[in-house]
Amino acid sequence: MVKSRRVQVLLILVVLSFLLIHFLPCSNNAHMEEKPSPVHILILSSWRSGSSFTGQIFSQHPSVFYLMEPAWHVWVKMYQNSAKVLHMAVRDLVRSVFLCDMSVFDAYMSSQKKKSDLFQWETSRALCSPPACDSFSRSDIITAGNCKTICGKYPFSKVEEACKTYSHVAIKEVRFFDLKVLYPLLTDPSLNLKIIHLVRDPRAVFRSRENTMADLKRDSNIVVGSQKTKGEMGPYNTMQVICKSHVEIYKAGSQAAPSFLKDRYLLVRYEDIVRDPLARAAQMYRFAELHFTPELQKWVHNITHGKGHGAQAFDIGSRDALRVSQAWRKTLPFQKIEKVQNVCKDAMDLLGYRLVQSEEEQKNMSLDLLFAQNSS
Repeated sequence: MVKSRRVQVLLILVVLSFLLIHFLPCSNNAHMEEKPSPVHILILSSWRSGSSFTGQIFSQHPSVFYLMEPAWHVWVKMYQNSAKVLHMAVRDLVRSVFLCDMSVFDAYMSSQKKKSDLFQWETSRALCSPPACDSFSRSDIITAGNCKTICGKYPFSKVEEACKTYSHVAIKEVRFFDLKVLYPLLTDPSLNLKIIHLVRDPRAVFRSRENTMADLKRDSNIVVGSQKTKGEMGPYNTMQVICKSHVEIYKAGSQAAPSFLKDRYLLVRYEDIVRDPLARAAQMYRFAELHFTPELQKWVHNITHGKGHGAQAFDIGSRDALRVSQAWRKTLPFQKIEKVQNVCKDAMDLLGYRLVQSEEEQKNMSLDLLFAQNSS
């Protein structure tokens, strides 16, 4: 009788062990499959390169939590340091944002901070819709003006709460000058990082920077030092550093890329976006594993085929994007073009921007010929 009970107990234990081994892991795996790991997208660029508009291509997607230049807070708080010194602090902040840990802002903002204290928060559709703001739907295309008017009263805790509900986290940042600084993020198992490297014709960047010089003064001082921003050569010194950084980033991302960068770096030229917005937006969405919805296709077309001039810093309203991108050819004196080409020649050669040899050529060269070196 005792022996019979022992056999029964052993059989029960065997059955339970079988169930534990074969069924619990399966249910865990099924649970994990229900919520895949987030995709992290870093739009890497420089000031006045069309990065605010490119950021909006991602911000307006209903699957994306987007922040515009969160490292602005680092540079404002630690403005006496150089860009190189600040690289580590910027990288740490970006990593925390990708992981939806917004406590990182405690080091740079008041303890009484609100959502509206976050730099350019209103450019994030995710911060203008639930759970960050109840006035709009998550599927709406939301303008920054409407959001700023209606959604500013919510607490800062809503930023982290919202971030955790999205499948994609995208950041637009202009404060990295070396791709190697990002290698720890690219090898971090907690991140699934993809980098979109956005560049623009240096002559167009220079012309746009001239129109927004006051807005960029502090940043320029951090990039090259306050002494080098002074005098006639000041703007060209800044452009030289920016152009050199684009060369180094491109080489590290494509020509001598480590294995962990495979399929995780994409170079995009702003001029190619405005020449064929739908095709380039589709390319970036594929790279980021996002679906290009009909609503977003319509929005991309409309915002690049308006009548605006895009003169103000961070202005992302509807405009004639192709015409604006080429405004430098009619407004920038040839003497300045020569100087920009001189300090940015390596970047222009590498990224496919043809040098202009004379004032007549500047005015008359066709758009296709100007970019014939890289027409893909």
